Amino acid sequence: IDVIDPDEEFSLAQYLEQAGAALEDVWSRGKQPLLVGGSGQYVWALLEGWRVPRLPPQRELRRELGERADRQGAEALHRELAQVDSKAAARIDPRNVRRVIRALEVHKATGRPISYWQEKDPPPWEVLILGLTCPRRELYERIDARVGGMMEVGLVDEVKRLLAMGYEPSLASMSGIGYKQVCQHLAGELDLATAVARIKTATHRLARQQYTWFRLDDGRIRWLEGAGAVDEAVALAE
Repeated sequence: IDVIDPDEEFSLAQYLEQAGAALEDVWSRGKQPLLVGGSGQYVWALLEGWRVPRLPPQRELRRELGERADRQGAEALHRELAQVDSKAAARIDPRNVRRVIRALEVHKATGRPISYWQEKDPPPWEVLILGLTCPRRELYERIDARVGGMMEVGLVDEVKRLLAMGYEPSLASMSGIGYKQVCQHLAGELDLATAVARIKTATHRLARQQYTWFRLDDGRIRWLEGAGAVDEAVALAE
């Protein structure tokens, strides 16, 4: 939180660099760090020691690929990615245009597929991985309640302030779930009820996708569920 401004790019390589430094800082003070996430790609990249190129954004190439996605559809770019990097294509949702473009960008800029750079050099840490889960219906109910709470505490006003500060809806930070739909509402493209419904639907979809990164049958993860999850987590950590 409060690491970069909304108009700044933040890559996986930067995350690994800063997260690694944060871990070292915590250890240097004799404490045990907690990694809380979040994005499966970022969490596993750190825990598994992915090799990630420190490649600055190729803005012109991104613009060209973005225009192609607009003209031909996201599926066209995903098919191109599958031709040069089938491993990455299998893991990236075709609808996630930013990640598809990033994978193509890395291939074109380095001559190697992004899956090569995501090879693993596991760090020498002992890690306890805890996962929280619950029945799908309950999960969706919690998501919907959280979205309602976000609206109540001022998500629309927050987006208005960001737009007034000059941050464009086209920015990656402004196209995240919640921000994107509120921007569409403020632009007159959606009424508020529809925007809220789409935020909920998009978050349900994200929750489902999380289970592809954090699989219930992954033996590395100790899954916790129910009212006793917190106490169980504390006991395991001790």
